[in-house]
Amino acid sequence: MSHKNRRQFLRQSTAIATMGSAGAWLANMSAIQQASAATAAASDYKALVCIFMNGGNDGHNTVVPTDATSWRCYSATRDPQVMAQLNGTTAPEGTTSIALDKATLLSINHLNKKSLNTGRTFGLHPQLKKIQQLYAQASVAIVANIGPLIQPTTKVDLWDESFAIPKKLFSHNDQTSTWQSFGAEGTTGGWGGLFTDKLASRNVNATFSSVGVDVTPVWLTGKTTQAYAMGSNGYEVMGGSSGQLFGSPTLFQALRTAATSSTRNDVVVNDYLQVANRALSSEAALKQSMPSQFMAPWGTAGVNSAAADPLLKYTDPKDGKSYLNPLAQQLQVVARTIAARNDSAMGARRQVFMVNLGGFDTHNDQLAQQASQLAKIDHAVDYFVKCLAAMPGGDMRSQVTTFTASEFGRALVNNGDGSDHGWGNHQFVIGGAVKGAEIYGRYPQFMAFDGEGGFFSNQLMDNGGALLPEISVDQLAYTLGKWMGVSEVDLVGATPGTGIAPNIGNFNVADRDLGFMV
Repeated sequence: MSHKNRRQFLRQSTAIATMGSAGAWLANMSAIQQASAATAAASDYKALVCIFMNGGNDGHNTVVPTDATSWRCYSATRDPQVMAQLNGTTAPEGTTSIALDKATLLSINHLNKKSLNTGRTFGLHPQLKKIQQLYAQASVAIVANIGPLIQPTTKVDLWDESFAIPKKLFSHNDQTSTWQSFGAEGTTGGWGGLFTDKLASRNVNATFSSVGVDVTPVWLTGKTTQAYAMGSNGYEVMGGSSGQLFGSPTLFQALRTAATSSTRNDVVVNDYLQVANRALSSEAALKQSMPSQFMAPWGTAGVNSAAADPLLKYTDPKDGKSYLNPLAQQLQVVARTIAARNDSAMGARRQVFMVNLGGFDTHNDQLAQQASQLAKIDHAVDYFVKCLAAMPGGDMRSQVTTFTASEFGRALVNNGDGSDHGWGNHQFVIGGAVKGAEIYGRYPQFMAFDGEGGFFSNQLMDNGGALLPEISVDQLAYTLGKWMGVSEVDLVGATPGTGIAPNIGNFNVADRDLGFMV
């Protein structure tokens, strides 16, 4: 119960003690019940925040196996000098190591509850210091080797051309769509938006059920849900910050009137008017409810620009200088929107958000590029967690779950100064409701290789070492959907292939929920 609601409760309790009439007492009992219901509603809030890493983040250098057998394979395939020493040859000219220095990796433990990673040891990329700390505090879990799958798939299955696998693997656009909507580019209805189709009735204003900051991807769109787009500084102003248009409140009101009525039987005109009315209505709601970006905990008081706010700056490992972190700036908008959840104009109980960061298509200069991008991820995640912990009205860390995603991972083999497109990848799930300090799923076995593109591992595909996923995005969606309160029948579907997670029926019932949420 918030301080405000406790004070209200005490005032009402005192009033009851001093009243002599039953009618007055009953009236106050009604008021107390209403206040209690409001408090319960305020606590019944859950949100998902997807951090999408555009370009295909290299999972091999994000979560790195350090046990002896795995390290031997990892270092030999990523460092030409190590491979040359093993073969008794000379490293080809123009090739650069993309293997991390083992001494710089950030060691992590894992509970190994399902005995899938017995004898394995791991480290995080050296730029993930804050995520390492959150992992140690059991607020971060790692989902190992996850990617789009139609059904459980082995390397032998791939020899069968009739075996169903996702379409257009290794394509940026198609795999981005597949991760978000379970279908190649052009598919409509992403699983975040489909969640809010089922949950939007819990919100007073359904407009803010699904919000993208600097992005409106398919993940946020459902059958009835339309993603609401905001910029890095907050909502876009169409009608003017003071309810005026070109300085005229009369003109502004005329626009509102025109946007809510049409005398023409014209589909295009009516659609445009609907969009304009939605924009103006949402602007008015956010103007009322959304707090300033220049206030604690998400901003620094007295600072009048994002570029000058020290909270939004990360240190770039390339030069050691501080710069504005665009991902932290996007998450600032998310934090401010969550802070507005209880305002009468918002009334949000279930929300999904997406933010994004590009620069992960590392075909070359991989070590430097990825280090810089992961430094942004690490800073932004830490910044956002701290915002949630200090949120007005109380700590929100257990009510907001953040997860990372990327269209695919990258191949293990060094292509000269980078790595090529892959399939499976490793992702983080962050929040107070997460059962952290654990790796969910089997981290791929890095075993012997023949030096000619073949790997004797069930998870490393030949000719590059792309990961063959063992965990499906459907399982991730199912697990997060259950936590959000989406029903079993909506997730699985009344008939095969009709659920929000359309392929989940192809996986064993015991394996559908990955188990990382409380």
